[in-house]
Amino acid sequence: MTEQFQDQGGVASMYPSPFKRWLTSKIIRFINRPGCIEKQRAKCEAKRLKQQRTHVVEYFHQVDDGYSHLSAQMLKPLLATYDIELVCHLVNDPQGANAAEPDLLSQLSRYDSHAVAPHYGLEFPQHPKPAYKEAIVLASLILAKQSSQSFVEVAASVGNALWNDNIRGLQNLAERFGQSSESDTQDRIMQGNQRRENLKHYSGAMFYYEGEWYWGVDRLYHLENRLRDLNANKMPNSKLLAPRPAITTNGAKDNGSLTFEIYASLRSPYTAMIFDRAVQFARDAGVNLEVKPVLPMVMRGIPVTRTKGLYIFFDCTREAKALGVKFGNFYDPIGEPVKRAYSLYRWACEQNKGIELFSAFLSSAFSEGVNTNSDAGLKTVVEKAGLDWQQAKNIAGTAGWQEILEKNRLDMYKFGGWGVPSFRLLDANGDEVLALWGQDRLWLFGREIQRLVEQNN
Repeated sequence: MTEQFQDQGGVASMYPSPFKRWLTSKIIRFINRPGCIEKQRAKCEAKRLKQQRTHVVEYFHQVDDGYSHLSAQMLKPLLATYDIELVCHLVNDPQGANAAEPDLLSQLSRYDSHAVAPHYGLEFPQHPKPAYKEAIVLASLILAKQSSQSFVEVAASVGNALWNDNIRGLQNLAERFGQSSESDTQDRIMQGNQRRENLKHYSGAMFYYEGEWYWGVDRLYHLENRLRDLNANKMPNSKLLAPRPAITTNGAKDNGSLTFEIYASLRSPYTAMIFDRAVQFARDAGVNLEVKPVLPMVMRGIPVTRTKGLYIFFDCTREAKALGVKFGNFYDPIGEPVKRAYSLYRWACEQNKGIELFSAFLSSAFSEGVNTNSDAGLKTVVEKAGLDWQQAKNIAGTAGWQEILEKNRLDMYKFGGWGVPSFRLLDANGDEVLALWGQDRLWLFGREIQRLVEQNN
């Protein structure tokens, strides 16, 4: 094992004891049990009605975040469509252990927002570099001056000027709508940060409604459907403002000239939720599929806070239900289970069963509650993948797999990814066409494959 890999992987003591692994798994299963979301929503609605409160949606805006600018463009349509009160906050970017690779996240937010925006009827210009500090400061001063009502009116215009490097435009907005002092602006940001922390979150571009968080435009359809279920839609026959895009190429099929890479981890709930769908998507699209295993973030020394971990599992449960994917009967495979499975991966690939092994492990750990830390659990995984346990048990735990995972990690970092699942589409010459992080970007690859196939026909 290389020194670099040891630094990334940490030491055995960082992994939970068997009891803690069991307890954590039990808690996650309880929180994400079937019907839990519906029961919690019903409880919140009963409390709201008892207290005679309106439908209050809180929005947390991070000025220098691409996703926040997309969200800001949805504020006026939300108010026009739903019988809600919007309370707007200013916040900083995620801090401390909640900020995994902050520079890469900032870069991705701009690249990703530009790619996604037109599909939602929104705008975000190409902006490879961060916004100018002077512009960020002025944009913050303007927004800090606004009440929630005027924030809704001005936020998108401020974002347009900021991301188009239009300092004069920001100055005009400051003259028209006013600007706060630097100290008052910092106070308002601190208040927004504190409110977000009290409500148990850490990120910008977030909407909060009655005990539940919704990240940006991508999760707005969950909020919209919830409000519709509560008859808060002003126009009952209207379409969703931000429907979840379908994962499809609309019948377009490649001849194998394109390559679709999946960067995946065996301890990632988002990977577990989307892996089988992504594999089938690639096969249906006719592209050459390559699975690139990487070590889980936590096993690379990137911490995850309790707040972040709970949100991730809740969000995965909600997303999985929307996709019709079984998820939530979880038994944490962190540490040795993941290592032992990775040690079998090359052998499985030699028998054309690498994808099956990956799929079997993820479904066992995240959907079937199998304790993969035991020989019996790993045997279940191996045999589910159509492999021979007698051969596998002699290979499990051997070395030789670390270097390929480290190479995959470095390749992922080169194109701006760091988390999983990340996807990358290459053309016939092996040149990158599109590379994005997140299980909720599979639909965008479908549209890009369709465009390329139609372009080449």
